[in-house]
Amino acid sequence: MKGSLLVAGVSSDAGKSVLTAGLCRWLHRRGVSVAPFKAMNMSNNSVVTADGGEIGRAQAAQAAACGLDPETAMNPVLLKPGGDRRSHVILRGRPYGEATALSYRELQPVLRRAALEAFDELSARFDVVLCEGAGSPAEINLRATDLANMGLADARDLPVIVVGDIDRGGVFAHLVGTLALLSERDQSLISAFVINKFRGDRRLLEPGIGQLRALTGRPTLGVLPWADGLAADVEDSLSQPAALASAGPPHGPEALQVVAVRLPRTSNATDLEALAAEPGVAVRWTTSAAELAGADLVVLPGTRATVDDLTWLHSTGIAQALAQRAAAGRPILGICGGYQLLAHDLEDRVESRAGRVTGLGLLPVDVTFGEQKTVARPAGQAYGESVTTAYEIHHGITTPRTGSGAEPFLDGVRHGAVWGTTWHGAWESDGFRRAFLRDVAAHAGRDFVPADGPDAVVYDAVRRARLDLLADLVAEHLDTAAVESLITTGAPAGLPFLPPGAPA
Repeated sequence: MKGSLLVAGVSSDAGKSVLTAGLCRWLHRRGVSVAPFKAMNMSNNSVVTADGGEIGRAQAAQAAACGLDPETAMNPVLLKPGGDRRSHVILRGRPYGEATALSYRELQPVLRRAALEAFDELSARFDVVLCEGAGSPAEINLRATDLANMGLADARDLPVIVVGDIDRGGVFAHLVGTLALLSERDQSLISAFVINKFRGDRRLLEPGIGQLRALTGRPTLGVLPWADGLAADVEDSLSQPAALASAGPPHGPEALQVVAVRLPRTSNATDLEALAAEPGVAVRWTTSAAELAGADLVVLPGTRATVDDLTWLHSTGIAQALAQRAAAGRPILGICGGYQLLAHDLEDRVESRAGRVTGLGLLPVDVTFGEQKTVARPAGQAYGESVTTAYEIHHGITTPRTGSGAEPFLDGVRHGAVWGTTWHGAWESDGFRRAFLRDVAAHAGRDFVPADGPDAVVYDAVRRARLDLLADLVAEHLDTAAVESLITTGAPAGLPFLPPGAPA
């Protein structure tokens, strides 16, 4: 098998990432040499590659589905929003600069060249390259500068599958409308549809699927059923469910309640998924100060706008609630930007350019933001357990105050029941995660016992099981022969044009 395929969607969060991961896993299990690709990604959820580059976390998950280590060619352009109108540009894993919505147009030739070179590089090394689109291909205001959707498909003559989320309603209108807003050339590449997140009897959909084919001349290759627990490694923290899927009842007498603060600019929200993988650990997100009261552990996640999110914490009353928790000796964890928020003072002339700012003051450290970004995959120990799954991505340099009595914690500090570290991904190290939860339970007064021995959670196995479930869904519910035909032979000739097409 040799070729490529682009998975587009009618909107963000329609299921592009999970379908691409499922197709990657399905091909990998069949022995096919396959790699994922997303020409341009806009996400604050990223990982560090082995060579010290930075790519979107969804592409790292897709690489795992292919049995590969992630590399920068899989996501050559990454935009990390730092505000409503500007983004940090990562090009082939390295910082390139800042861009606004308008200045991005000036960068487009450079980004396009990098994206196509990366695609060609992967195509030369792998038999199949499975591409994921971004947002919707029918964003007609952005078509001239599009890299990830029809811009890529047109440049490399890729067949395109469009996936729609039926759980949101209006899926047939979304699919037909997406096609009808594209130019004749772009429509010629739209080869088929997939319906995602269906709950119920598929026979109820058959009349609509038949009419969809009659209207568009394109088949629906399958209807993927709703499945819990597949929202792993999402690109946007807003796509995280309010409550993460439970791993089951606790092994001991009591459960642990973890509440994560959904900051306006949350980054790397997936740190919470490793905690939720432990039976008896319930994890939910909140923007309410009142919901912190019942939590055994409150987590401040990473953020791409530390100073702006600090202002938000004060405006919502969460800052005061955190101060009360710390004074009462109730557990708080800050990760990366969340750690910076807990500091006494922050000197920021890089991200917000606000200068000296007073932090929450719950950890005896100070933060200085530097021009040089730290991007690394560190390793270390805590609680006598090895941490080998961590990565760090930050501008802030955190310095403990002398004589504070704070204890080391990974690369950060712990003071009483408040922990802080810049290391993302550390809780994917199983022994460390269990030891940390035991410590939290002791401070929270909970008789919580993490699963151990033969029942112990191996987070890497949890991830693999999710990927295998996706592949099983693809194998059972998609016309895989038709998918294979699209990959190897491209878009069918003579696909009908659906008026009105793209505006002139």
